[in-house]
Amino acid sequence: MKRGLYLAPFDRLADPRLLADLAGRAEQCGWDGLFLWDRIAYPPPGRAVADPWVALSAIAMTTETLRIGPMVTPLARRRAQKVARETVTLDHLSGGRLTMGAGLGDPADLGPFGEVVEPRERARLLDESLDRLDGFWRGGFHPLPVQRPRIPVWVAASWPHRRPVRRAARWDGLFPIGLPGPEELAVLAEEVAQAREDEGHFDLVVEVPPGAGVQRWAAAGATWVLTSFDPQPPESVVREVIEAGP
Repeated sequence: MKRGLYLAPFDRLADPRLLADLAGRAEQCGWDGLFLWDRIAYPPPGRAVADPWVALSAIAMTTETLRIGPMVTPLARRRAQKVARETVTLDHLSGGRLTMGAGLGDPADLGPFGEVVEPRERARLLDESLDRLDGFWRGGFHPLPVQRPRIPVWVAASWPHRRPVRRAARWDGLFPIGLPGPEELAVLAEEVAQAREDEGHFDLVVEVPPGAGVQRWAAAGATWVLTSFDPQPPESVVREVIEAGP
């Protein structure tokens, strides 16, 4: 099981230089990954929000081993061809350390900007975009990603909905949101295993608050446990968790 940090690039953490500095220290302290929320806006109005892709590029330049990625990008509001260029470029910049987190997104972050809000249409656009990305990564665009045959994809799913779980089973990982506990993760792990029929490695990714125990999650099948900060804490709190190590 690997350990990562899950940060919202808001307020003080909207500074990409600070995020890069925190990532470098996290790597030194033994953390395996660092993932950023992908939001355009977040309450309250006027809150500072950083672009995760630019911030991840800064992080890629200051680290060597951390796995990085957005958690999660709502592909319904993105153009697949642009995301393909961004992801491959970042995969090369990081030396093959990018994971693409994808999901439906939050309507509160979509509606105010005229984006699609209806769930079924967002789901359709998500599936369409993932298929197009797969094609671009496998040779539709050049250069190819460092990671072959393509960049790994983790798909978010809100508990207890199952359609997103079935979607995730077609890719490389599941990021279930709102899980009551490890017992429910074990249920999802069994469902994914049955759907995939031993098609290779698959990640089960969960988030926990700082200081939470992780062994029960590992026993339930988690391959990644992310320490999550929500609501966003002061910089000092993040540094304290980083320094304590995974």
